[in-house]
Amino acid sequence: MQAVIGNARAEWRRHYMVPIAALLGYATSVIHIYGLGPYIQPISDSFGWSRTQTTIGLTIATLIQAVFSIPIGLLVDRYGPRLFGLIGILLTCVAFALLGTASGDKLQWYGLWIIMAVATLPVQATIWTSAVATRFEASRGLAFAITLCGASIAATLFPLLGTWLIGAYGWQTAFVIQAAIWVAIAFPVIFLFFRGAHDKQPKSAPAREARRELEGVSLAEGLRSFIYARLLLASLLFTFTIIALVVHFVPILANLGADPLKAAGIASLVGIFSIAGRLATGLLLDRFRGSLVGAAVFLLPALGCAVLLTAGDGFLGQAFAAALIGLTLGAEVDVIVYLTTQHFGLKSFGGLYGGLLSALSIGTATGPLGASVIFDAFGNYTPFLALTIGLMLASSLALVSLPRPVYAKN
Repeated sequence: MQAVIGNARAEWRRHYMVPIAALLGYATSVIHIYGLGPYIQPISDSFGWSRTQTTIGLTIATLIQAVFSIPIGLLVDRYGPRLFGLIGILLTCVAFALLGTASGDKLQWYGLWIIMAVATLPVQATIWTSAVATRFEASRGLAFAITLCGASIAATLFPLLGTWLIGAYGWQTAFVIQAAIWVAIAFPVIFLFFRGAHDKQPKSAPAREARRELEGVSLAEGLRSFIYARLLLASLLFTFTIIALVVHFVPILANLGADPLKAAGIASLVGIFSIAGRLATGLLLDRFRGSLVGAAVFLLPALGCAVLLTAGDGFLGQAFAAALIGLTLGAEVDVIVYLTTQHFGLKSFGGLYGGLLSALSIGTATGPLGASVIFDAFGNYTPFLALTIGLMLASSLALVSLPRPVYAKN
């Protein structure tokens, strides 16, 4: 144990800025997902669209991402993640700003989301986690947790920032300002500090760090595994529900009687608690069996939905539900990416995680749209919250059934 702790400290001394830079990159990759919530109602009101029509663009974008997740992962395995990250940050922020040019023409709106989809391909989670995986072993769970806190930062800041900017400048200008603010924050840090072991190293870097972890199964072996199938199922079911909850959380609270600014404030608790959830999950993953940790935390949003169904008309119930959802939003991707390294190693990590990212993307694409369809059909979110409880229970069972991992470090 002392040796593991010593190795973890050494990793952090050498590479502490890599997870921080990756955190900002991962936050950028979800700006169009976690940042969309405040824009849904004003866009729908401006153009007379249903919420399904407004959010279907997100479905288009994430389905395109799902198609290209494995190819992008294979390219990262071959060329390293740095170049993808640098280009992708700029493209993603420009594409987000372009959403503000929407004119009410549905074909134009779908076209803008296709641009968004292409722009986000170089910033998907594979890029950021791949670099971190090659820099950390003894403290990989915590390093992943810090990296994936990018989504927590996004869920905390983007709804509040978007709501404030919309109120001050209108939703079209708000898209542009929000994108400009974020690229000014994220790009310099990523440019200076984001570099994985597979990237071209500065001349001063020790040669021993390059490609030091290549153990693991081939892509074909991983894809044929029943373990991989269970990870795919857990990824799909859970992301379908958790992303829909996050995207629609402000409208869900508004439907329960909260005013828009109060709803945005309560929704920010999702992001705040997701930071604690990610860090706690990362520490637990470094110490306990990952599948059991994941199965436990995947149950928390089911409890949150039950709270919304039974006590969601009051502030305390809404805040408690936001906290429970946030604790798991800080865990689901962390668990999946960590289990991928433990069951399959790093040899084909980019390609295998790219496949899981396809499932995550399909869930992201269909979940918010499914919630919109349910709301349009029933006039409330009650059936969606009930469905969410069942799907989260199923995803938890898929994880708890996993065997002990082959490539665990201890």
